[in-house]
Amino acid sequence: MSALRHLKSGTAIILLLSMLLLSACSSGAAVSAAETPEPQAVEPKGKVYYTYFDTVSYVYDYAGDSAERFDERSAEVSLLLKEYHQLFDIYHEYADVVNLCTLNKAAGGEALQVDRRLVDFLLYAREMYALTEGEMNVMLGSVLRLWHECREAAETDPASASIPTEEALRAAYAHTGIELLEIDEAECTVRITDPEASIDVGALGKGYATERAAELLESEGAVGYVLNIGGNIRCIGDRPDGSGWVTAIRSPERSADDFACRLRLRDTACVTSGVYERYFTVAGQRYHHIIDKDTLYPAAYYVSLTIVTRDSGLADALSTALFCLPWEESAALAESLEGVEVLWIFPDGEQRSTSGFAALVEEAEA
Repeated sequence: MSALRHLKSGTAIILLLSMLLLSACSSGAAVSAAETPEPQAVEPKGKVYYTYFDTVSYVYDYAGDSAERFDERSAEVSLLLKEYHQLFDIYHEYADVVNLCTLNKAAGGEALQVDRRLVDFLLYAREMYALTEGEMNVMLGSVLRLWHECREAAETDPASASIPTEEALRAAYAHTGIELLEIDEAECTVRITDPEASIDVGALGKGYATERAAELLESEGAVGYVLNIGGNIRCIGDRPDGSGWVTAIRSPERSADDFACRLRLRDTACVTSGVYERYFTVAGQRYHHIIDKDTLYPAAYYVSLTIVTRDSGLADALSTALFCLPWEESAALAESLEGVEVLWIFPDGEQRSTSGFAALVEEAEA
């Protein structure tokens, strides 16, 4: 079991040349199905990795790098994902790595010296907390752990499945303040001041790591690459012919090949959160993994929410934060952010979107 067991369900589906990739939920499922190939001047190349963030990761090149150069770049991406996977793991420790598991175990004790990348990430998490007015809170670990334990128990023995008690949830919530996370940027140290508090970065870590991988490729001048890190789609540049990539958003509660819409993307990220991929059932009631900090139960406003914005870390954070806000507040926050487009799908099937979302929609062929 790896770092981010509370990952959101990625349900964007990206059509990459002749491949239709059904993006993974946090369980790591990903499949491909052949489509009729389009004539291509450049042969696409791809690699797949199964060991990072409890999911499946793809790296694609459509710009015509040599096989050797693609191998080098994909290996660099793989190494970067491995390093962030280890830093963000809340369940396992690694030799010579002070990671989130280490920090959680040391909660209430002394500050620990950590990798600069972990400091940068936690500072970014604070920024996301402020941006979303607390909806995206990496200090919600004590609450998320209760739900995680119930979900794991339900998978082992469905007949005995249960949910956390109200009393346990409220007691855990008392240990979720962002102020419990102390970061000394100059000394590169981190401390969790409350021994009952813990960090969980399932709402942010995978998207943040995806963006760091995109930055790495961009720094080397790569264009025409696409990353699909467990459903976090990040397009780097454009397709060589300038047409972008088509991404399909699954219709919730319907078959996997039924789409709410298709989007055409260039040089941007796309992340979807949904209720229908990662859940467990108690007495006929489904309980998904996206927990509302106000109720401490699974958020009930939407069944799917898709974010399109250039930064994959921001997309990841917003796909959780906006999912946990009622419509008026969710829409107001989304519209206040430059370069962010959103699609909300409600339990009754109604779809609403931000003002610029329609420009991304690919019209279906007649």
